[in-house]
Amino acid sequence: MTSVGPIKGHVAEEIKDFYKKIFNEKGYRFFESGDYNLNIVGVRNFDNFTNEFDDAINLLYKEDGEWVFRSYIATTDPGESALTDPSNPKGAAILVPGQYKSYRLDLHKGRYIALCQREGKVDVYRDNNRDKEYNFDSDSIETGYFGINIHRASTRGDTKYINSWSHGCQVFANIDEYYEFISLCEKSADRYGNKLTYTLIETRDL
Repeated sequence: MTSVGPIKGHVAEEIKDFYKKIFNEKGYRFFESGDYNLNIVGVRNFDNFTNEFDDAINLLYKEDGEWVFRSYIATTDPGESALTDPSNPKGAAILVPGQYKSYRLDLHKGRYIALCQREGKVDVYRDNNRDKEYNFDSDSIETGYFGINIHRASTRGDTKYINSWSHGCQVFANIDEYYEFISLCEKSADRYGNKLTYTLIETRDL
């Protein structure tokens, strides 16, 4: 995955139509009214474990009435530390693809502003065999409040390896892109309230 954007104009409209069609097929809500009414879309690379930031978090929204598309390098999967030494006795959490109206701007671990799972439950797979492969076993799915936040990795530059940066959280690799993302989330919250929706899909959905 590589970072993309901002893309505006006709191309952004085409991208919007493409994602809206996917959302409609899945029965997900797609936000179209008003500026900065963000569609936050995680795209999971369906390859197995790499311990690298090989997923994307995309934004689709209007600015001055014009559609904008941005794509940021991220991970939607836990890192090696979480898989081999999970913090939860049930195993590492891996967010199940879906749409979650579960997020608000708040402090991640009491330290800095992030999108935090405060507004609703999410579904996670529990991977507990402690190997270096992701297990997406539907029988292991658990629903609840697990602190599956959307936050950054290192405070400087780009982070290459996930390691302990994610124990199920959705994590940005680049600090500047993260700040840009948070700024846009703040604009959205100012207009529509501090409750944001995160949608996770997979590359095979595209």
